[in-house]
Amino acid sequence: MREARKALLAAFLGWMLDGMDIMLYAFALRAIQNEFGLSSAAVGGLASLTLLTSSVGGILAGVLADRYGRARVLVWSILLYGASACGAAFATSVWTLLLFRCGTFVGVCVEFVAAVAWLAELFADPAERERVIGWTQACASLGGLLVSGAYYGVVSIADSLPAIYGAHEPWRYMLISGLIPALPLIVVRPFLPESPLWRRPSSRMRSSPRPGLVPEIFSPKLRTVTIVTAVMMTACYAASFGANLQVPRIVPSLPEVQAMTRIAREQTVGLVQSLQELGGLAGRIALAFLAVRVVSRRALVRAFIVPGLVIMPFVFFIASRAGSGSLWLVEAGTFLAGFVTVAQFSFWGNYLPRMYPTRLRGTGESFAANIGGRMLGTGGAMVTAQLTSVMPGGLAAAAGTVGVVSFIVALAASVWLPEPASDSLPD
Repeated sequence: MREARKALLAAFLGWMLDGMDIMLYAFALRAIQNEFGLSSAAVGGLASLTLLTSSVGGILAGVLADRYGRARVLVWSILLYGASACGAAFATSVWTLLLFRCGTFVGVCVEFVAAVAWLAELFADPAERERVIGWTQACASLGGLLVSGAYYGVVSIADSLPAIYGAHEPWRYMLISGLIPALPLIVVRPFLPESPLWRRPSSRMRSSPRPGLVPEIFSPKLRTVTIVTAVMMTACYAASFGANLQVPRIVPSLPEVQAMTRIAREQTVGLVQSLQELGGLAGRIALAFLAVRVVSRRALVRAFIVPGLVIMPFVFFIASRAGSGSLWLVEAGTFLAGFVTVAQFSFWGNYLPRMYPTRLRGTGESFAANIGGRMLGTGGAMVTAQLTSVMPGGLAAAAGTVGVVSFIVALAASVWLPEPASDSLPD
């Protein structure tokens, strides 16, 4: 029981860290662009290099987790994250910032891969496993809420905080706040129990003396699940990065927000983003509730995809329409968009461990999450940026287009999503 409590605490804090990092950078991006005098193209290049590096690191982490153990890789990931997050806050050049952001994001990528496999293998009972993974992943949205609250507070009291390089730039304090869940994890993780399934030689060495080889997840038995999950995670991340995470940039253009003072505008941005995180938290809770009650995995994920085909056009084509958008409609729609999008992130944490054998579990999860999600899916933000310059409706219309197309792709791909063979994890 003590080991289980320790594992749950580490999982709660780890998912919180995962949710915090993405939102931290979303809030800080505009200020970073101004700080270093970056063009929009340079910002896109910086994001692309960060994502490429972290995705490669995430794939490597999956292989390492299969070869050297889930707990050991999680320990090194939090040390890398903590050092990199702190370094990014004190960056003096765009290249230094890039270096530390790559390290930070690699640490976050490792979190999903190793933590999901580790949790799934610690809890043998299928119903308990579904509940643990579902409910602990909800803490990722708590991390996002923490960032939204921190942003609101930081922009209000930045001038009272200790100066960094003689200035009081809120974005630097925001990046430092990413250490909040990291510090207790640095203490807890060295004492984590290793996965009992991974420790069994029969699980790691069943068909190859070298566990965790990427080509094996494309074997005839696993090819369909590998490709379909990568496509669907690409669509999920594209909707999040290309649409939902554009809301902080859309809100200041609303007529009633433009009439506010600078501080009031920034606080409003933080409030709207908090509503999106609350929606995401509600979606994760709904997923955790339904995961043990809906037998079909296709039906479960479609319960969030289908409503999204209505919600995304409402948020970006109606509520956020350039020149006539409504703040309260954006607030309501942002909550709903977070609900249907973020719930899908939790779905993959419950689904993927049931599709790969123990010695390939980390590798299979890392391919879907890092190649499909973080490398390709986050490119949705770049697609939105390109569409913004050519679409009549500007940023809101571009984000809406990316969001709707992403949900259509996800729904189409779900036709080929394999159902797990049983409730038990394949050995």
